[in-house]
Amino acid sequence: MAGSAEDAHVEAPLSGRSIVVTRTREQASELAGPLEALGAEVVACPVIEVVDPPDFELIDDALSRLREYDWVVFTSANAVRRFFTRLEDRGVSADELAHPKLAAVGDATARVLAARGHTADFVPPSSFRAEALAEEFVARGVGPGWHVLIPRALEAREVLPETLRLLGAIVDVAPVYQTVPATPEPATVERLRSGGFDAVTFTSPSTVRNFTALLRRAGVDPADAMSRVVIASIGPVTTVALREAGIRVDLEAQPSTIEALVDALAAYLAGE
Repeated sequence: MAGSAEDAHVEAPLSGRSIVVTRTREQASELAGPLEALGAEVVACPVIEVVDPPDFELIDDALSRLREYDWVVFTSANAVRRFFTRLEDRGVSADELAHPKLAAVGDATARVLAARGHTADFVPPSSFRAEALAEEFVARGVGPGWHVLIPRALEAREVLPETLRLLGAIVDVAPVYQTVPATPEPATVERLRSGGFDAVTFTSPSTVRNFTALLRRAGVDPADAMSRVVIASIGPVTTVALREAGIRVDLEAQPSTIEALVDALAAYLAGE
């Protein structure tokens, strides 16, 4: 017996909804898959691309003396992937990571680390922000004599390294990747211009910056275009970036995970 329309709505709460995913092409499926499973039409609009940093001098120096570090801190899944790629390219044994403890900001980052065969010694329990990690390090007695390596994006927030340095720790920040603007399909840009979507998702400040720049290049005012769709943010840092760009935020995932973002968006659109 065929299910009722009401049953179909319960099973596919996002049926008939079109949602834009602004993540990189490589990462889009992590968000697109769950949204499509709920019935949504997902349109990939990658506005950033992850590439090598201008040079590897700092990370190569750090890799040559990994045993000197007390902690290696990963603040994103991309940082984990790019760190281990460079580790392998340089022929450095993963056994060198046996001495430093490993910290990961966020469950997704910890999962990527685990996929590489390493369990995070610490994941901030209360928040997936660098501030939470800094606070937890303070609670662990961080101070003079601590040596911390932070492999990360070329451009990133300085909260964590600055806080640790103020406490007397030696902190080496080593870029392992950078984000650059990507070029979405022209048809997607035209659909954005006409307001042909129900929601747009943002998962980092860089997606906000590049998405708004994309709209401006297309002759579209970002605040005006975004006033006609639901704006979904993965967390407080991304929310701040949206508000600074003059864009309202309709919902913010709590906690800051892909799973929570999908749930929040489904609940919001179902009750809209």
